[in-house]
Amino acid sequence: MKRVIFDTDIGIDDAMALLFLHYAPGVRIEAITTVSGNASIANVTRNACHVRERFGIDAQVFRGASGPLGPALGQGHPDFVHGKNGLGDIQFAEPLQDAELQSAAEAIVELAEAYPGEITVVAVGRLSNLAKALDLCPRLPELLKEVIVMGGVFMRRGHQGNVSPVAEANMAGDPTAADQVLGSGLAVTIVGLDVTEETVMDEAFIDTLRAQAGDAGSFIHGITRFYFDFYESINGERSCPIHDSSAVAYLLAPQHYHVETGPTRVVCDGVAMGQTILGLHPERYASDAWLERPSCRICTAVDATAVQKLYLETLALAGE
Repeated sequence: MKRVIFDTDIGIDDAMALLFLHYAPGVRIEAITTVSGNASIANVTRNACHVRERFGIDAQVFRGASGPLGPALGQGHPDFVHGKNGLGDIQFAEPLQDAELQSAAEAIVELAEAYPGEITVVAVGRLSNLAKALDLCPRLPELLKEVIVMGGVFMRRGHQGNVSPVAEANMAGDPTAADQVLGSGLAVTIVGLDVTEETVMDEAFIDTLRAQAGDAGSFIHGITRFYFDFYESINGERSCPIHDSSAVAYLLAPQHYHVETGPTRVVCDGVAMGQTILGLHPERYASDAWLERPSCRICTAVDATAVQKLYLETLALAGE
């Protein structure tokens, strides 16, 4: 049984990833922790509660960081991508049950202590909650099994940032927290734009989900109307990368990814704020910023067809 904390700024692709986790055999979602990003902390927490209620996800929701821990790139929320409510502006009733009073960081620590060596955090938003949890519990790297992060870009096969030429949105949204987490000694795997942008969903993919995945398929079809409109406006096609669900795919089937290992830094200021840099040879560099820095695992290639197939087969379980 894989015990998972899903740490999310729940927008459209986050909701798709949460349902991927929910219907995956052998996964137990222990908690959903929210962080500001795709929408305000109030909206993303409400979204998490809505998805939990609508699909019967047996997990508590914990409200997390409402803003970055240090300087960040850009202000506000990308409502032009995810809609003003974060879920493509679909209409839904207020959830019956709100988030717990305990904070996201406190919940991460409590669950890590309750299940030492068993909890994986799948973090698909800014890393603010994990950084706060590390402050509360410096032993967290000993307690968590692993952390799978959707974020960053390492410029493989021509991929660049999506909020600057070198920066991906989650990392740029709280680079201070990201650099702290990646240097903490946590067992981190980064699933960045180098692989998520290789794994694409289009209208045929969504139509298959709608036909096979019951209410989950209908929900995903509804929230992706706004998402596809945005991507069509920038690339002329009704298709988009499978971002956050790629982190779940790595959890379920890491064999579909090629991984490199080395110390990784996040630029915290200046024109390159939010850039993720893999330092493969710390001993050769003039800067000592890489020395004694723990290694992270970086996904640099993917079997995209296998990931698409895994997602469709898993969500089809919702229609049975």
